[in-house]
Amino acid sequence: MARFRKMLAAGTAMAAGLGWTGPAALANPGDEIVAITGATIFDATGTAPFRGTVIVRGGRIEAVGADVRIPPRATVVRAEGKALLPGFIDVHTHWSPAGSPRTLPQIASAYLESGVTTVNDFHQQPEAFAPRRAWLAGIEAPHVNFVARMSTPGGHGADWGDTSTTKWVATAESARREVQALQPYKPDFIKVFADGWRYGQLPEETSMNVETLTAIAEEAHKNGQRVLTHTVTVERGKLAAQAGIDVIAHSIQDGVLDDDAVAAIRKAGTSYAPTLAIYQLRPDEMGPGRKDDEATRLRIRKYGYAEENVRKLAAAGVPIALGTDAGIGSAKHGISTLQEMELLVAAGLTPKAALLAGTSNSALALGLLGDRGTIEKGKRADLVLIDGAPWETIGDVRKIERVFVDGKLVHGAGARRSPGNLATALPAVPAAPLIDDFERTDGRSTLDTLRLVDMDGGVERSRVVTNRVTHPGGGGNALAFAVEMSPKEKPEGGVLVPLSRGSVTPVDARGFTGVRLDMRGAGRYLVVVNTLAGEWTASVEAKEDWTELRVPFSALVPTRPRRENAPVPAWRGDDLVQVGVVVMREAGASAWGEIDNLGFY
Repeated sequence: MARFRKMLAAGTAMAAGLGWTGPAALANPGDEIVAITGATIFDATGTAPFRGTVIVRGGRIEAVGADVRIPPRATVVRAEGKALLPGFIDVHTHWSPAGSPRTLPQIASAYLESGVTTVNDFHQQPEAFAPRRAWLAGIEAPHVNFVARMSTPGGHGADWGDTSTTKWVATAESARREVQALQPYKPDFIKVFADGWRYGQLPEETSMNVETLTAIAEEAHKNGQRVLTHTVTVERGKLAAQAGIDVIAHSIQDGVLDDDAVAAIRKAGTSYAPTLAIYQLRPDEMGPGRKDDEATRLRIRKYGYAEENVRKLAAAGVPIALGTDAGIGSAKHGISTLQEMELLVAAGLTPKAALLAGTSNSALALGLLGDRGTIEKGKRADLVLIDGAPWETIGDVRKIERVFVDGKLVHGAGARRSPGNLATALPAVPAAPLIDDFERTDGRSTLDTLRLVDMDGGVERSRVVTNRVTHPGGGGNALAFAVEMSPKEKPEGGVLVPLSRGSVTPVDARGFTGVRLDMRGAGRYLVVVNTLAGEWTASVEAKEDWTELRVPFSALVPTRPRRENAPVPAWRGDDLVQVGVVVMREAGASAWGEIDNLGFY
């Protein structure tokens, strides 16, 4: 909690406005006491809003009520005329570098500014969980749950990244095995891309059978992890309920749920997070002068199904949770969470129901209701002060004045942000000369990072197989890779080596001249250097005999900025995250290569 000058007496109020007063900083910050007085409290338990006081001690709610005594040495927050709500929860976000905003500190700040105190991040490879948790611990941020991803071969979610990013499973046996393989990373939840229907506008991908989905749910539940699914069709909604899924994390949009489907979802105890924010109609798709082409008519019809299904499920007593898919498409971090509540009201829910979706219902869906989501004694003091009455006018959720996470003021007048919130990336660490000599047998590099397979994205993808082979002449081991090119334009495949765990911490290679490696192969290849700004490549030629290749940084050419329509980046040298080799051939062709002693010179 930001500290202010010692006042003459604890528990007295500032002369005017929303004020603070309290004692000098305590020797033990865990003993800090905050009293929020005079607010109209929407506690998200179902009780009508009431005027009262909330006492916070050590980050937890100690007392709440109309006649609560203010303890000595309390820091007092006068909140007359304001609304006090639990912090908002967003169960479906993607902290992607292609989103808006795009860096971890910027995204964290955007959520705090919107009163969002807990989010699920569906975007990271498990290798990134630990370093990102450590990064978040050093800045002001919401509570971030890291969600491991699972899909089917050829399914949605398996159309980018490799199996180190999204686990590909097609049987109950592989499902159980891969859930267990995720456990060392301590995922908070599991997301399953169970439905291959891509919103009726893109080629349909593979879907998951009920046996595999059930096995994932059972194995995850054994490990204390709830399961959320990408589910967008009526039939797959029924299957999610049958499999015992905890949260359907998208809108069902191919038709209206029948009564049997609604009953099955309710009986299974499955919550529903419709993510209307990602599907909402654009201004040119609404009103008398709207566009009238086939694609627009399809979007309007699908959104109508989405609205009708959330109304029908809510009326049947299915818990409606709040998710946005923020970080994907035009759904912006933070503000989309508030917009989702507005869209729920526009779809037919009451403002009170929308607020419950964004607080206690989402906590219930995630199994966190015993810890947060309501304003009750013993709960985590994640709180939002609002200048309005959003249970009457939902648009008032945008009138956020102050936000508390674990009882600490993180947004609003008097809040002090960590210097880390102003950074765009973690400080770079010096690059090591050797990246990988391929001697380890566990798939990890000399830097103790997990090697990645690089493939073209989409429904049909190139196939890459890697294997350690003996380097002739007593030179230890090398890495061999073989690529079967996908049947499409400009296929590619290869290997990337992260320079830090999960490619989270950049490295500074300005003390070196370029990239070096030993290689043999047949034809042209690309040496790839990925940076925080984008991808850089240089073409090299490999022969069937081993050759040392040296690629000066000056020979690298920028190819793909991290964000669409972003300007072409300038080479910096202090923001490197991955180095590797990729091969491009004709559709349907095959290619091979062997590399060793990858590093900098």
